[in-house]
Amino acid sequence: MTRTITQREFRNDSGEIMRALDRGEDFIVTRNGVPVGELRPARRRFVARELLLEAFRGAPQVEEQRLREELDEVVDQDVEPQA
Repeated sequence: MTRTITQREFRNDSGEIMRALDRGEDFIVTRNGVPVGELRPARRRFVARELLLEAFRGAPQVEEQRLREELDEVVDQDVEPQA
């Protein structure tokens, strides 16, 4: 259920509001009785391990030595500071 809070409550009770967002609560913020914004918990993006493994099942194998050689061709690995 969405809870309505005033701009003042949002400012003064921000810590509690953030904890409530962590718990999944929604808010509508009002100023002078007029709704001006909504606060919702951020969606946490999670991909199940099985789906991830399936997505990468057909991916080519990485040859570590070849990758390193190709990177060395295009990336300056010099540790000396450049002016």
